Amino acid sequence: MKRMRQRVFYWLLAAFAASLCALAGAQTSAQTTEGKGQDQRRSGFEFMGPSTQAMQKDDSLNPGMLWVKDGEALWQKTAGLSGKACVTCHALAASSMKGVAARYPAFDAAAKRPVSLSQRINICRQQHQQAEPLRAESQELLSLESYIAFQSRGLPLSSPDDPRLLPFRQRGQQRYVQRMGQLNLSCAQCHDDNAGGRLGSSVIPQAHPTGYPLYRLEWQAMGSLQRRLRNCMSGVRAEPFAYGSQELVELELYLTSRAGGMPVEAPGVRP
Repeated sequence: MKRMRQRVFYWLLAAFAASLCALAGAQTSAQTTEGKGQDQRRSGFEFMGPSTQAMQKDDSLNPGMLWVKDGEALWQKTAGLSGKACVTCHALAASSMKGVAARYPAFDAAAKRPVSLSQRINICRQQHQQAEPLRAESQELLSLESYIAFQSRGLPLSSPDDPRLLPFRQRGQQRYVQRMGQLNLSCAQCHDDNAGGRLGSSVIPQAHPTGYPLYRLEWQAMGSLQRRLRNCMSGVRAEPFAYGSQELVELELYLTSRAGGMPVEAPGVRP
């Protein structure tokens, strides 16, 4: 008799769970139909709390503006054997650099592959200033990148419609859906399938790179998109790709294309 009651209880529990799943499916279908044709993409800014949003919106509170100011000073500073500064060739960044960051990564004819904005800065240093390249994630490189990205704030991300980028973008997309690491997870499983959910106490965003370089409260410092990608790889117990590697640039290229049309927020702030 006791066993019979247990069977009935479990049958009722299964039926209740099935009805909940059906209801959830109907609601999802209705939401999809209702939102058809609308852009469902959301910046990481929209997943943050009000206090962090306020920090990003107010330049007097946004810590990333310190790097922008440092970048402005470096723009005027001579470097290398040529004795040239960035301003020597590019004049005022407000006009010459407007929209530039929104178009990177871009194809480099000499390298025959896409390069990120930070790589382009170092290419300019080596070729035109005859100076040593700046170290990845260094204060100077992040400052220059932040200053250049700031000139594109509010403009839409617009990955170049360059046929030479197609195979690299496709490899980036493949890498986005590829499972990796000891946890056997892909970028898509977190940022597509579970966006809006929680990983511990953190809300999972949709992974649109609209705010980079950005100030992350967890880091207490500025960081590039590649730093964030390497953090994610470490999180799934995978060996991170090296800074500046083709694998990271390809992934960065795909993410920028995926976020095409979304406005640049640099310098962003994130938890």
